[in-house]
Amino acid sequence: MIEIGKMQKLQLFRKNEMWAYLNYRNAKGRDDILLPKDEVPQELEIGAEIEVFVYKDSEEKLIASVRKPKLIIGELGLLRVVDTTNFGAFLDWGLKKDLLLPLREQVGKVSKGDLCLVGLFINNRNKICATMRIYNLLSTESPYKQNDRVHGIVYSINRDIGIFVAVDNKYHGLIHNNELYGNYAIGDYIEERVKKVREDGKLELSFRKEAYNEIESDAQKIMTRLKLSSGTLLINDNSSPDYIKAELNISKRAFKRAVGRLLKEGAIKITEEGIQMLLRKSQFH
Repeated sequence: MIEIGKMQKLQLFRKNEMWAYLNYRNAKGRDDILLPKDEVPQELEIGAEIEVFVYKDSEEKLIASVRKPKLIIGELGLLRVVDTTNFGAFLDWGLKKDLLLPLREQVGKVSKGDLCLVGLFINNRNKICATMRIYNLLSTESPYKQNDRVHGIVYSINRDIGIFVAVDNKYHGLIHNNELYGNYAIGDYIEERVKKVREDGKLELSFRKEAYNEIESDAQKIMTRLKLSSGTLLINDNSSPDYIKAELNISKRAFKRAVGRLLKEGAIKITEEGIQMLLRKSQFH
């Protein structure tokens, strides 16, 4: 059975000045697949097999190419936008005919020159198209474990949940809103830590290091702000997580851990209004 969108071996059974004809038999009999004559190796004889990529052209003819595109069905990858239209964008995927990224399959604004993380699908006309809606194309069988460092690309943003990341362009990853510090956009390439491997295999990610490594930098951040605020900060356990994040760019949990560390070191004291620096020269320089 012919597999559109994949590499496969087919038999050469005749050729003319323009085309080579590859042998494909289906339930209705034989169906010719056209291979441009200039792609046929000169030494290839009639009856020999050749590995090709099969797709449909604009006239819905089955076309073969000896060139393997940058992506085949089942793969994800970055492809560059070479043109945009009112019905979609065209991507360079290594074949003579550019790949269509339909408008309805786009996420965010797509412009000429952009690199888009896409997967492939076959539409209802048996043509190969690209999609940026890759959630269902990602794998849950990653090799990573808790606290591993990973890289990925932001492919979707949900303001109520967080940002979705394609780890290694192939595995499910999510950074929850409470782990976000800063602004991110679709297409951003980021490095994260695996906070948790869920039972379903999906990865929960964090920009922050392990808790015991974060305390030092968070304590330093608080001491720096204290020095800039004449030794007093109007933040305490009753402050909202949003307020702490806005003021210090850390979570409330991280704030409480760092404050505990500074109290133990004798660097601060707790007041009714917030916290106050006790040491003029802290070791947190």
